[in-house]
Amino acid sequence: MRHNNSVKVGRTIGEKREHLQTANERAAARKKDKKRQARRVTFTILGFTILAVILVSLCFFFVGSGEPAPIAPPAEEPVSAEPTVQIIDEDATSDSRITNRMKSYIGQAEGDFRDANLKPAKVVIPTGSIRTIHFYLEDHPGYIKMTIDRPTAVSVEDAERMLRYLSDQGINDFEYIDVRIDGKAFWK
Repeated sequence: MRHNNSVKVGRTIGEKREHLQTANERAAARKKDKKRQARRVTFTILGFTILAVILVSLCFFFVGSGEPAPIAPPAEEPVSAEPTVQIIDEDATSDSRITNRMKSYIGQAEGDFRDANLKPAKVVIPTGSIRTIHFYLEDHPGYIKMTIDRPTAVSVEDAERMLRYLSDQGINDFEYIDVRIDGKAFWK
């Protein structure tokens, strides 16, 4: 009888017996895997760092020389103007209660009234008030109540509109116009 050379007698199909790993071999394999993983993480971080450096370099190349962009100039401070109208403080015996902020506000408002073709005659700081100012205008019977907490241009514009409204309604006599509240004006 003739035997087939491809099949050996007494052997399994896999032909070799599985090799059992010892504890030392498993530890060595784990150590090798950890080294591979550490190398992958290191190369990944290095790759991203190089990419970031290239992108930043390209940005500086295309945007400019790397100098910081000029910072926008700060908003213009209101021009401090000295008031020329008479200021009457009903509460104080001297000018001690009239602060520099209040003087500056009065001077700016005076300029804004003049720009609106209105002539301020005098300013009164009422009793018990630290923020309210009463502007008396030439050719108008009453006064304008203003607060130093609102911009002068806005308050003067509101007062001018109210004066026009009263004039259009045929009202020429009023005690005061109150423009201390944003978006509203009152008269009495």
